[in-house]
Amino acid sequence: MNWLSKLWQSLLTLGQVITQLVVYRQLHWRNTKEQMAVVGTDSLLITLVTASFVGAVFTIQVAKEFISFGATQAIGGVLALALSRELSPVLTAVIIAGRVGSAFAAELGTMTVTEQIDALYMLRSSPITYLVTPRIVACVLMMPLLTMFAFLTGMAGGILICQNAYNIPQATFLDSVRTFLKSWDLITALIKAGVFGALIGVIGTTWGLTTTGGAKGVGQSTTTAVVTSLLAIFASNFFLSWLFFGGVASQVASSFN
Repeated sequence: MNWLSKLWQSLLTLGQVITQLVVYRQLHWRNTKEQMAVVGTDSLLITLVTASFVGAVFTIQVAKEFISFGATQAIGGVLALALSRELSPVLTAVIIAGRVGSAFAAELGTMTVTEQIDALYMLRSSPITYLVTPRIVACVLMMPLLTMFAFLTGMAGGILICQNAYNIPQATFLDSVRTFLKSWDLITALIKAGVFGALIGVIGTTWGLTTTGGAKGVGQSTTTAVVTSLLAIFASNFFLSWLFFGGVASQVASSFN
């Protein structure tokens, strides 16, 4: 099955998941809780470590230039905007795509080539209900939480650099954040995270269920699932950013500020 066929199959999978959740209201709660732990709890540490370094590096890159232009009071606000609008949701999604999306594809791919999926059909159990939906729901629910933790940790990394490397008081940094950061920026971060989570879950599970060719096919599906997830994240990020921060969206955003 080629890439375009799998992409079309992923859209059909998403439709089946939405139908089960909205129309039939079917959700395997035990599996969903297990997958929420995999996506959220087990991925929290690497997300926080990455976010702290990203916040620190971003601060190092911009602080010196801002200080030279006499704009010290804007450093915290610029970091907050960068983290909330782009860095936190996108980098968190990249981490989850590499860690969780690949695991979804490998696990379901192995079950497919070893005919365990066929066994579920023989038992009149739907793989969509039992395997796919819990993973997608877990990604959608946990991605916004991970993104918020990443945002807070990134801000903490920025504060530490400002205080220890550039002697910028914490009060100045936080005043800048309160001036620049609006509630709409955080809301868009959560929305982006949810969309990215859905993409990672759908692509990872679909590529796993459509695996063929034994062990070699599992490896190929896993690699292609991660690459496709990253492409989908970056492409959707462009359209979401244009939607949220374009000319029309600025009128909506003003109502939240």
